[in-house]
Amino acid sequence: MHRVKVAALARVMPLSADEAQHLRVLRLRPGAVLRVFDGQGAEADATLLRLGEGGALLELGEAVENDRETPQPITLAIALLKGDKLSDVVRAATELGVTTFQLLQTRHADASEIGEQKLLRLRRIAAEASKQSRRAVTPEVRPPLPLPQLGLAGQGFLAHPGSAARLTDTLDWTAPVTLVSGPEGGFSEAEVAALTGAGFTAVTLGPRILRAETAPLALLGAVAASGV
Repeated sequence: MHRVKVAALARVMPLSADEAQHLRVLRLRPGAVLRVFDGQGAEADATLLRLGEGGALLELGEAVENDRETPQPITLAIALLKGDKLSDVVRAATELGVTTFQLLQTRHADASEIGEQKLLRLRRIAAEASKQSRRAVTPEVRPPLPLPQLGLAGQGFLAHPGSAARLTDTLDWTAPVTLVSGPEGGFSEAEVAALTGAGFTAVTLGPRILRAETAPLALLGAVAASGV
């Protein structure tokens, strides 16, 4: 069943120009049944009422329970990376269940800022990946934040080489989860101290040193190993 994103679930729902164009490419006709989701967790069946050059209209059907989300939201706080590395991380991490991406400005980050166009591109990638992976939630991609301003609500885990603790030994699903991953040069000692002092637990990702674009996916793999 084809899936389309809508601004909100309502009795009658218009589609964005991009979504309507996609349906035209598929050559769907009025009466076709689709699956709609609002990116906030709500999902339902819908019937195509009208499709033309001017757009499309859908009629809301039965609600659908989506069981592809984690028991608690996951925030991935990741240092700015150069090139297309952030794009690759956002795409894969969306598929692995991340709810929010918080970009971080860190001492050894490859960049200190990110342009508005690149930020918009990351948001489009997150939207496309959530649709492809049949999630009901489209992750938010937040602008860069200085590391000292990163707050913790719930449980927090910091990928740090040499740590003895394992994420799966302490992770539970009674509270939201924040995962923190650094740049190619790693976090400075002061940054690690600040994060652990704020309540984040430093965890190991194994005996090997991972690249900055690999580490966050390894963290999420450990989360997936918990059975969610």
